[in-house]
Amino acid sequence: MIPCSGPVRTTLALAIGAASALLAVAVNAQPYPSKPVRIIVPFAPGGASDLLPRMVGQKLTEAWGQQIIVDNRPGGAGNIGMGLGAKAPPDGYTLLSAPNGNLVVNPHMYSKLPYDVFRDLAPITLMAAVQNILVVHPSLPVKTVRDIVSLAKARPGALTYGSPGNGSQGHVGVELLKMMTGIDMTHVPYNGVGPAIRELLGGQTSLALGQTPAVLPHVQSGRLRAVAAASPKRLAILPDLPTIAESNLAGFEAVSWYALMAPAHTPREIVARLSTEITRVVRLQDIRERLNSLGAEPVGGTPDELAATMRSESSRWTKVIKTAGIKAD
Repeated sequence: MIPCSGPVRTTLALAIGAASALLAVAVNAQPYPSKPVRIIVPFAPGGASDLLPRMVGQKLTEAWGQQIIVDNRPGGAGNIGMGLGAKAPPDGYTLLSAPNGNLVVNPHMYSKLPYDVFRDLAPITLMAAVQNILVVHPSLPVKTVRDIVSLAKARPGALTYGSPGNGSQGHVGVELLKMMTGIDMTHVPYNGVGPAIRELLGGQTSLALGQTPAVLPHVQSGRLRAVAAASPKRLAILPDLPTIAESNLAGFEAVSWYALMAPAHTPREIVARLSTEITRVVRLQDIRERLNSLGAEPVGGTPDELAATMRSESSRWTKVIKTAGIKAD
């Protein structure tokens, strides 16, 4: 090896340092995305929070030439996966598919969570909304919301409603109905949508506020009776079904929605690009048609619009949770 004098060593060190700096700049300047992107889903495969990122991911993979990997991390009512997403490196290569329950309901039910929605997460866009329908077992002698209210007032606590679990939209939505009408019904929580609907079909519970994809087949077969939609307007898939708000309950709304989030401090330009691209994807004709067939509606929009929705929904549901005394367990 040829020995280097002091000045030569200094010059060589400066050259290496400059080359390293240029390499770092070059790497950072690579267009996003330059490698696969992971989307954490805090639930098991099969639900809307899993289906949506898979639909969106396929389109993004085609457009970007980079694989979108859906990573299911179920457990703890979605809180485990939410925590993993919040703690991921803020580089745009780990994202999070988050239902409204984990964003605006759970923070008011749990004394401690592995994430803070407004501190640890950056909104990207609201991918889609899934409408809920108030359904009853056919043996229940009711056809309208007013019928349910009258029967519940005549038999306080006798009517039961099933839900996928404490804090689910099927739970807090019915509690909102109870608050607005002054009725008393008994909550029966289950471990998921499937068991809740199965028990309703068997007549073990009286009614439920269920997501359209889960209850529509049973409504169409006559095994359940649809009473009203919990959406702000009538559903295109069931145009003759009135909304709960039409039953002298103006302002009633209980919609399930699914957002895409990033770890806080993810570069703004990456968040902006993701928002633009995903909004474009969910509004594509084939995606729109597929979502509509499932009783869902594409939304999209800017990070600021999603942030405003989160703040508004958080304020609305915390009132219901406190009034009803809903706890995590």
